[in-house]
Order: sequence, then structure tokens, then C-alpha cells
Amino acid sequence: MTFEALIFDFDGVLLESEHVNAQHIAEVLTALGHPTSYEEAHREFVGVGGPAFVEAVANWLDGTVPDAFWDARKAEDDRVMAEGIDAVDGAIRFVETLPTDLPRAIASSSTTHWIRTHLRHIGLDGQFGDHIYSGREHVTRGKPAPDIYLHAATALGVDIARCAILEDSPVGATGAVASGAFVIGLAAGRHCFDGHDKLLRDKGVHAIAHSFDDVARLIFG
Repeated sequence: MTFEALIFDFDGVLLESEHVNAQHIAEVLTALGHPTSYEEAHREFVGVGGPAFVEAVANWLDGTVPDAFWDARKAEDDRVMAEGIDAVDGAIRFVETLPTDLPRAIASSSTTHWIRTHLRHIGLDGQFGDHIYSGREHVTRGKPAPDIYLHAATALGVDIARCAILEDSPVGATGAVASGAFVIGLAAGRHCFDGHDKLLRDKGVHAIAHSFDDVARLIFG
């Protein structure tokens, strides 16, 4: 199949933020008296944003989330916004070597401020133009609803069925598959432990890539 556009999730696809986030959330919840492993934090919270994240944490704690949790998360967000986070291995070269006339967009659960800041950190600002879309800002329903992907495809002027989506999280993969695009489950980030590809396959992704070299082969042959 020849694709007319690429739509990227951001955290965990281009940026190693899901690894950093899962590690930090596990540490904070454990310090607050709720022992949480890295694997549990990854399973429960990776790919979840906005009100859904608040709900997920509250459900995990069986009650109200303490202010200390949000204070710790705010301090961590401030730190990484200032210092940056590493790109997923191979992501920079892959994006920089895409055909210049191939439409591409980012469709993420994060804010556009977060995305643009970290694109600058990893040197990819300018690669996506204005096509940076947030499930918190551009649609009413965030992931796992398909709306943010449909919004991105419409903005690019490409039928969603002619788009390929790169997703790393089960939550994101659920919405991506529902959108009608060809979905590549990317298990290349540091948070993708053994069995991560099966989690994505269980959500119905059309192909699995363990590296951006795999992605290139799937898209370009």
C-alpha cells in the first residue's frame, strides 16, 4: 500500500518521555505509600492524558489523588521542559529523511506547548509545520477515541484510509485502529519491555515495528 500521509503519536514514538514518565510516576506513588512498579505505571498510565489521566490515578489509589502527587508531577514537568528528554532511537534520522513532499502530522494526548518545546530540544522543530495536534486542545474526545487522528488527517487534506499512524501505547493504538488508518505499532522506546508488541497486536494494529528501520521498510518497502 502507498501511503499519502504519516501521522505520529509523540510521547513514546518520537520522544522517550513515556519511559521517563512511567519511572517517575512509579517512584512518586511508591514514596506516597502506594507501592507501584515501573511495569504497573506503564500499563496504567502510559498514553493517557488530561482528565483520563486524573481518573486513572484516582482509580489506582481508590480515592482522591493527594496534592503531593500533583506537586511532584509539576516539578518533574518543569525539569524536563527545561532540560529536555532524549529522542527515541532512530526517530530523528527517520523524520529528517522523509520525502519533503510527504504530508505528516503529530496527533498526541500532550499539549501543543509540550510537543513544540520538545521538538525544539531534539532538533525537529519545523519538520511538522502547523500540523501539531493535541487531544486536549483540538478535539472534545481524546484517546482512545479516534477523533484526534481524524482531525489530523482532515487538516492534512488526506483520507484517513490513506494514512499510516505510528503508535506506541495500547490506548493510542485503540483509537488509531478505530480511525480507519493503517496502524503501525511501534515498540522501539525504552518503555517497550518484553511483550509490548503483543499488547499492541491485541488492539488490532496492522503491523509491528521494533525500530525506525522497520518503520521505513513497512512504509517505503
